[in-house]
Amino acid sequence: MNAKHVNAICRATESILVNHFGVEVTPLKPRVQQSAVPSNQVAVILGVNGHLNGQIICTIDVQTAKNIVGVMMGGMTIEELDDMGWSAIQEFGNWVAGTTATELSKEDVMIDVTPPVINEGTSNFRSTKTFITVPLDTKIGLIDVHISVKEDD
Repeated sequence: MNAKHVNAICRATESILVNHFGVEVTPLKPRVQQSAVPSNQVAVILGVNGHLNGQIICTIDVQTAKNIVGVMMGGMTIEELDDMGWSAIQEFGNWVAGTTATELSKEDVMIDVTPPVINEGTSNFRSTKTFITVPLDTKIGLIDVHISVKEDD
């Protein structure tokens, strides 16, 4: 994986958190996930196609999901994730997808991102691909951004 691509994807997610959610972001130490990526209760899965191919998976716990939805709903306190809440989490994935495409275009990398798929519940995503995990710490919770992209051969 190319560091400039990983950095562009992280910049995209950070910019959403700063600009749309008004929170400071502290990137924590990246780590390599070799065989399994934990879902952390809620995961937003995006496929990447074009000059790069692979996946971006954002994982959060349920409270962070509720916090994200609450901010998106104008500061409401969310007690339970209903259909509207899950739709908001999917929209968060759309924001990550669109901003990622914009950030990568600044690196002359053109991609399409698939519509987000949401995973609810604790699970592991297994892949033969290596993922770089970049944890982003915010006041609304921890967001792990798992990135596995490589240039099209």
